[in-house]
Amino acid sequence: MLFPRSGYSSALLSLSFARTAPLLYLSRMSTDALLIHCTCPDRSSADIIARQLVEQRLAACVSAVPAVTSTYIWEGAVETAEEVLLLVKSNRRNYPRLEQAIVSMHPYELPEIIAVPVEQGLPEYLQWIDRCAEQES
Repeated sequence: MLFPRSGYSSALLSLSFARTAPLLYLSRMSTDALLIHCTCPDRSSADIIARQLVEQRLAACVSAVPAVTSTYIWEGAVETAEEVLLLVKSNRRNYPRLEQAIVSMHPYELPEIIAVPVEQGLPEYLQWIDRCAEQES
């Protein structure tokens, strides 16, 4: 929180920090959440994968970002393709099964599956991810 130099006393700044300090602590709590990126060749395959991941409770949510242009090297040549990017919200516990599910459904020979750890986030949202992506035993 930034304050101008004039107009605020150190007591007011201390009080402001004391009120927000617990929120700062909560937003930095340890998390098992992952954000998994996966590109698909078209909306149809993206929709199938997204729905299956959520129905199987491997992901809490999957967002599809249309019209992503990817430039990459494949078999020695530079290629460019229009793709749909899936942003999959899940957790470490589900990752092995989630990866396996994507590979089994994906039309690409080598699908992009990249998991990025979520270091911070709204605590209630991170808890929601865990609740939604719970596997039944």
